[in-house]
Formats: sequence, C-alpha cells, structure tokens
Amino acid sequence: MQRQSSRGMAAWAFFLLCLLMMAPATSSAQKAGLPDFTTIVEDQGKAVVNISTTQKVQGGGQPNLPPQFEGTPFEEFFQRFFGDMPRREYETQSLGSGFIISQDGYIVTNAHVIKNATEIVVQLTNRQQYQAEVVGKDETLDVALLKVDAEDLPTVEAGDPEELSVGEWVVAIGSPFGFENSVTAGIVSAKGRSLPTDNYVNFIQTDVAVNPGNSGGPLFNLDGKVVGINAQIYSQSGGFMGLSFAIPIDVAMDAVRQIQEHGEVQRGWLGVYIQDVSPDLAESFGMDKPVGALVARVVEDSPAAESGLRSGDVIVEVDGEEVRTSGGLPPKIGRIRPGSEATLTVVRDGERQEIEVTVGSQDRARQAGAEEHPEEVLGMRVRPVAEEDRRDLGLPEGQGVQVARVTGEPARSAGVRQGDIILKLGNRTVEDPASMARLVAELPSGRVVPMLVRRGQGALFLPIRIP
Repeated sequence: MQRQSSRGMAAWAFFLLCLLMMAPATSSAQKAGLPDFTTIVEDQGKAVVNISTTQKVQGGGQPNLPPQFEGTPFEEFFQRFFGDMPRREYETQSLGSGFIISQDGYIVTNAHVIKNATEIVVQLTNRQQYQAEVVGKDETLDVALLKVDAEDLPTVEAGDPEELSVGEWVVAIGSPFGFENSVTAGIVSAKGRSLPTDNYVNFIQTDVAVNPGNSGGPLFNLDGKVVGINAQIYSQSGGFMGLSFAIPIDVAMDAVRQIQEHGEVQRGWLGVYIQDVSPDLAESFGMDKPVGALVARVVEDSPAAESGLRSGDVIVEVDGEEVRTSGGLPPKIGRIRPGSEATLTVVRDGERQEIEVTVGSQDRARQAGAEEHPEEVLGMRVRPVAEEDRRDLGLPEGQGVQVARVTGEPARSAGVRQGDIILKLGNRTVEDPASMARLVAELPSGRVVPMLVRRGQGALFLPIRIP
C-alpha cells in the first residue's frame, strides 16, 4: 500500500510539473502588479514618426567676447575696435516627433518642432523616409499639421482626455535626443494645468520622462489611445526633471480640423485684463472662497465692454463651466468660435449674475493692442501698452510693452519694476510681447544687453543678462 501511495504521489507531481511547463510565462511587470505596455508599443508604435528639420540661421555679427569682459568698459572697446562684422548664414538641424492621424499621410506635431524649417523629413519605424509639407500651424497652441505623399500608413486613435484620472498610467513614445521609438511611462500628475507662457492650453501634467526630441510625440492611455501631445518640460538643466506637460488631444484636434477646413485657427477673444483672486480679495468681494478671474481692466470697444462687463467683476463660470483661476479663463474663451454667444457668470457686489457676451476674434484683439493674459519673458510678464497710457506718455503706435509683473530672474536683478514700459532690447525696438520673445530668442545667451525702459516721465537703460 505504501509503495502504491508513493507511486500515486509521484504521478501527481509529474502531472503538475507538466501543467506548469505548458502555462504561459508571466512577465515580471505582471508579477509585480504593474501594467504591461508591450501591446501598446506593438500596436501603436508604428504610427509614431521621427521628424528631422533643417533651418537657416543668421550668424553673429561680431567675434565672441570673452565672458569675463562682458559688462565692463572693455566690451565697449571691443565693439568699437571690431565694429559690426558681416552676418553669415548657416544651416542647423533639429529633431522632434509626431504621429500619423490618417492613412493618406496627415501627421500632427508641435509647431515649434518645424519652426523656420526649410526642409522637413519624416521617418517611419521601417526606416522609410518622406519629405513633408506644412499644411498649417497654430503657434499659440503649438500644434502643426504636416502632409506626406503616402498611402496605407498606420494611424493612431484619439482618446478622451476628460476621462483621464490623476494617478492613471500613461505612455509616451518619441525620439528623445534622436533615439528613435523610445518608450517611457508614468502617471498623470495633474490636469488642467496652466502655464504662464501658454495662455490658451490647460495642460496634462505627467511624470513621464520627456526630453528634447520627444516634442510632438503622442501620450497614450492604457487603452492605446492618444490623449495628448508631449509639448513641454519644466527643467533647470535642459533634461527631464519629473515635470512634463502635454496638450490635450481634443484641443489639438480641434485646431487640426480648423487648419484642414479654413487653413488657420480662429480663437475667441473677450477683451479683459485679469488676475487671480487672493483670499483677501475674495473676502472683500463677499465671496466664500478665492476662485475665478478678477477683471482688472476692460478694453475699450471690446466684446467685454459691449456686454457691460466691469472692472471688479469676478468671472466664475463660462457657459456653466467653472473658472477656478485666472489662467482657466483664456482657454475657455479661446475655444469659443468668434461671433458665438457665451454666458458669463460673474460675482458683482457680492451677488452672482449672468452676462451674455458675443465673443470676438483674436485678430481684433491684436488690432486693439491687448491680450487677456500677459506673456512671460526674461522673468517678467509683459503685455501691450494700454491706449490711454500710450496717449498720456506720448508713445508712438506699435512700440513698447508694459511690465505687468516681475516674476524672477534676470528681470529682478536688472532692476525692472512693475509698470515699466520696455521700448528697446539690445538696441532693437520692442513692438509687442511676441516681438520681444523673438528678440530674446535671437540674442546670444549669457550676454548682457541694454534695455531701454520708460519709467513715468523719465527713461533709463537697464543692463539685463540673456539666460
């Protein structure tokens, strides 16, 4: 009996061993309870492309001055001795990512990836290369639409960013530093994140490793659907530091549809200067909590002025959607087509009331010389000079920007003050916030340049170092 029992146990052990050998292998990620991203990469990776561009750049107009002599009397001597030397033109290359949205060759990427490009080459995962043409772009949103001459290409499917939850896993595929088809994963850190340099986007913030070259690439959810376009990182070193920002795909695709239908993107405009509501301000306005966008000034002859909106109103809702901070207002207004009606819920004299407004266009905003939100540059937020201030100071049309707020370096060290009007930067005229940002990009980094500032009825030069 004992021998038969031993034989039976041995048979059962052999049977169980066979079952274990026949069972499919379990990945280490699955054993650890982590999601398996291999299916997403296999199914969707083929629709992610590498984008290489060529730009023509103007070289500097003088030899490089040793850094230790910058800002000293030797700098002026150096300039006088050598003078302005002829500027030369040379070519540079840059890399980015993108993804295919149609089998006949439409590709979405960031506008900054193909900025000033004279040639755009798109490469697929099978090493097939195509010359791409720019169908259109929206630099405000930082979205561009490209087209290559091809058929039967693999495509991605768009998901719904609204269904994303903070803490949910997401995957990025792109070409960081030119390393094609690199895959990184992380979680959604926050939603509806507004940045001072981008007024019309409520970003998806993640901790997915995104580096230079990832720009324009897709952000996938676990269903393998694109929920965002990887656009920016927050970094003090130039590399990933745990903060990445993606443009929600529904916002990007709305811009893509407008580009395909109209060749451009139309964005709504209200015509107000706004600021956040602090706890003290909320108490003074009779509000229970500090939410909404406080109207600091209403632009003359703007949609806001025509609707009866006043300085001191706090906008807390747009068409029933809550406005939690001042940064949340521009994206909501921007998504409304010019000429459409919108309902603003405002707090005025401690009471909530609704105001109907016909939203204008951003073209009219530029003509009026006002933006709804200042632009961040060189450690300060700048905005167009209000017409009444321009008249009082006798400033010519199309010159100067006003400092709405000093936020950091290098403006703080240069002695910039709130209310200053910047007329020139590096001896070149500043026309508007966008032109100032362009001038900063063209100036050599690390160099101290003169900045002409109008302060009250006086004027002075401030030395500011380009970071």
